[in-house]
Amino acid sequence: MSAIHPSELAFITKHAPFDRMELPHVLWMLERMNIGYYAEGEVIVTPEQGAVDRFLVIKQGVVNGEQSVAKASDTDTWLELMEGECFPLGALLANRPVASVYRAGSDIFCYELPADDFRQLIGLSAAFRDFCTRRIANLLEHSKQVIQAQYSQSSVEQQSLASPLSTIIRRAPVTCSPDTTVRQALEVMRDQRIGSMVAADEEGRPLGIMTLHDVLDRIAIPQIDLDQPVVEIMSMQLSYLPPQAMAHEAALMMAKHGFRHVLVVENEKLVGLVSEKDLFALQRVGLRQIGSAIRHADTPQVLLQCATDIRKMAHNMMAQGVAPEQLTQFISAFNDLLTARVVELECKASGLTGTPLHDGLCWMALGSEGRFEQTLNTDQDNALIFVVPAGMTADQVREKLLPVARRINETLDLCGFPLCKGEIMASNPKWCLSLEEWKRTFNGWIGGGSPESLLNASIFFDFRSLYGAEHLAEDLRGWLARVAADNSRFLHMMAGNALRNRPPLGVVRDFVLGKGNTLDLKMNGITPFVDAARIFALAASVTQTNTIQRLRLSAAKMRLPESEIDAWIDALLFIQVLRLRHHDEVSEQGASDNALDNLIDPEKLNELDRRILKEAFRQARKLQSRLALEYQL
Repeated sequence: MSAIHPSELAFITKHAPFDRMELPHVLWMLERMNIGYYAEGEVIVTPEQGAVDRFLVIKQGVVNGEQSVAKASDTDTWLELMEGECFPLGALLANRPVASVYRAGSDIFCYELPADDFRQLIGLSAAFRDFCTRRIANLLEHSKQVIQAQYSQSSVEQQSLASPLSTIIRRAPVTCSPDTTVRQALEVMRDQRIGSMVAADEEGRPLGIMTLHDVLDRIAIPQIDLDQPVVEIMSMQLSYLPPQAMAHEAALMMAKHGFRHVLVVENEKLVGLVSEKDLFALQRVGLRQIGSAIRHADTPQVLLQCATDIRKMAHNMMAQGVAPEQLTQFISAFNDLLTARVVELECKASGLTGTPLHDGLCWMALGSEGRFEQTLNTDQDNALIFVVPAGMTADQVREKLLPVARRINETLDLCGFPLCKGEIMASNPKWCLSLEEWKRTFNGWIGGGSPESLLNASIFFDFRSLYGAEHLAEDLRGWLARVAADNSRFLHMMAGNALRNRPPLGVVRDFVLGKGNTLDLKMNGITPFVDAARIFALAASVTQTNTIQRLRLSAAKMRLPESEIDAWIDALLFIQVLRLRHHDEVSEQGASDNALDNLIDPEKLNELDRRILKEAFRQARKLQSRLALEYQL
C-alpha cells in the first residue's frame, strides 16, 4: 500500500492483535500489505499450493475453512472466519501448507502480507508474536481484562487473589524460641500488636503457632501456668506454602481446614505469615467464615445461608479476576463442605454415627462435582458405596441406608441443589451399592455398549469420595482404571458416542443456534471437552476426575502435543468463564437457583467474546478430530 488512509488504520486497530501493537509496527505492516479480492466460491489458500506465502486479514466478507477430517459435519465446512479475523497462522509459523481449504463464502476483500514480512513482523512486535504463538491464550487475556472492567464498579477495592504470597506478606515474621514462656510470648504479641506468635528453632524452622483465638481456649479458660514454655500450649498442626504460591491457594487452605493463618516457608525457613485479614480485609464474604459456618451449622436454614454466601463469594472472585479453574475449585470445595455437613448431620440424627454401617459407607459425588467443575447452576448427582458388615446382606444394608440418603437429598434440595430429574442420587436403590455390586455394575456397562450404558459411563465414571470411607472409592477407581483401559471396544464405542455431540459452528452464520436462538454452553460447549478427556483418561489409566488434569496427565501416553493440550484447556476455560458470568448475571437479577441455565444468545456477546467463543468451538472440533483419529472413526 503506497499510502495509508485513516479509515484503514482505524479498521485494523479495532481488532486483535493489532489493537495491542505499537503504532509504528502497525504502520510498518500496513505499508507492506496489499488488498486482495476473491469472488464467492473462489479458493484462497489450499494444501496443494505448498508452503503458505502470505498472511491474510479479512477486511470484508466471510471465509470458510473446509476439510474432511473425522466427518466433521454433513458438509465439509468446519470453520467460518469473519471480518477482522486473520489466517492461516499455524501453517505460516511452521512454514508448511495449510491443512484446510480456505474458500470465499461471499465476495471478500483481504489485507495480505507476504510471508517474509510476516516473519519479520513477528520479530519486531512482541504483541504480534505473542498472539501468533499463543492465539487463544492471548485472546483470553483480552477478554479477562474486559471482564474485570465490567466488574470493577462492584470490586473497586477487592484484594486480589491472583498475587503471589510474597507480595502479600506485610512484615517480617515475629518468632520466639520454644522455651519462651507463655507470659513472655503474650507480652510480645501485645507490644508488637500482632495476632499470632510462631515458635521457631535456631535455623528458623517453624515448630508451632499460638494465635489470639488460642488465648481464650488454651490459656484464659483453663487458667494455665503462664510461666510454662509456650511451645507446650501451641498448635503443632502447621499449614504452610512457599512464597511463590498464589493467594487463592492460601485462601482455599484456610477455607477447607478452618485455619486463620498460613505460614510462608522457603527452604524449611519461615519467611512470613499470611492471615485471613491480609487476604480478605476488603472482601464482604470471608472464605474461612463460610467454611466455619458450614462446619458448625446444625440446621438446613443455616446451610441455606451458607449456600447464599458461596454465591456472593463467587461474584467477588469473578470481580477480582480469579481464573475459572480456581473459581470452580473454590465453588466445588465449599459445596463439598456443605454436602459433607448435611451427610454428617443426617447420619447423626438417624443414629448411624459410630456404628459399623457408618464406618463402612462412602458418599460419592458424580458429574461436575465429581470433576471439581461446579458452577452456580448445579443439581444433585451422587451415590453411595458401602461395606457389608458380617451377618448382614447388601439388601439389608441398603434398607437401612436409603431412608437416610433420601433425607440427605431432600436437605440438599432445600440448600439450593435441586433433586436430579434422572434420579441419579444415593436415595435411588440402583445407586446405593456395595463395593462388589458397583464393580459388577461397571463391568456390565463396560461389557455392554448400549445407549444407556454409554450415558451412565459419562456420569458415573467421574465419581470421587466426598464423605466417609474414602478408601472404598479409591479401591473402585483403581480397579476401574485397569479394567477400562483393557477394553478397547468399550472405549471405541464411547468415542463414537462422544462424536455425536458436535460443537455448534455454523456454515451460513457463526453458530448453529437452538431453541430461542441460543447456544447451550454446557451441552455443546463444555461436554465435548469433558467427554474426550474422560476417554483419554480411561485409555491411559489416569485416575484423576478433573477434565484439565485428565488432559494433562494422559497427554504423554496418548501422544498428544503439549501445544494442543494448552489450546484445548484455554478453550474449555473460556467457555466456563461465559457460563460463570451468565449464572452470576442472572443471579444478580434476582433469579432463583432453579432458574439458572446454560443458554446464551451469542448476539448479546461483545465482538471479542464472540470471536473467542468461535475459536473455542474450533478447538473442540480439533479435539474431536484427534479423538476420531485415535479410534478410527
